Amino acid sequence: MKKISCVIITFNEGRNSRRCLEALNWCDEIIVVDSGSTDETLLICKEYNCKIHYKNFNGYGEQKRFAVSLAENDWVLKIDADEVVSEALKNEIISEMSKSELEFAGYYLPRSLFFLGRRFKYGKESKEYYLRLFNKKYGNFSEDKIHEKVIVNGRTKKLNDELLHYSYTSLYQYFEKFNSYTTKASEELFEKGKKKSLVLTMVSFPVYFFKNYFLNGNVLNGKQGFLWALFSSFYPIVKYAKLWALYNKKPVP
Repeated sequence: MKKISCVIITFNEGRNSRRCLEALNWCDEIIVVDSGSTDETLLICKEYNCKIHYKNFNGYGEQKRFAVSLAENDWVLKIDADEVVSEALKNEIISEMSKSELEFAGYYLPRSLFFLGRRFKYGKESKEYYLRLFNKKYGNFSEDKIHEKVIVNGRTKKLNDELLHYSYTSLYQYFEKFNSYTTKASEELFEKGKKKSLVLTMVSFPVYFFKNYFLNGNVLNGKQGFLWALFSSFYPIVKYAKLWALYNKKPVP
């Protein structure tokens, strides 16, 4: 079997770390890059013999690229602390990595969302594919501060079994992340000199909601699906409102 380095970036992920790490004991090494956790995150990581490093956070792309640079092995599995590799996915990865010759430079993993206690079984968030297992000789994360992605030079394959995403345990935590992500996204747009009409974005809200609720299948995911679609539809409005504030020298939270 090809050796695998798992890389994780953390900041105050104590509520998620143990569940995540329990499902990674088959990896050859686990590298954690922390940006200053003040909860029990690092204590939990030490329990699982993780290789812990510190780096000041300057954006998700840079943080993840640094984590990949620390990997001793060519094959890298990138996992977020609020994700869990299912037993079936673990076995599928082991099966792929046990082949004598690999035709692919990277693998897309299907991720299913848990939101406010409900597993989304329908729509876009039920099995959304992300390139998370890759050979670092042929690829790495983009340098984007937010919405970074793995780019590889070579063939890729989609795996079948799930990565479980326990992203939000409460509405309070959801809006903490919502505020952080919209701020980082607006700052990145500002740095690139991008502009968009705030009024046009606001009047597009019904279009965003129709897409998120009906076209993306969240109408089938109960109350949680409605809330997810509603909040997701406000995301671009808040992001561009913060961009407008930056251009007009207004305070941005």
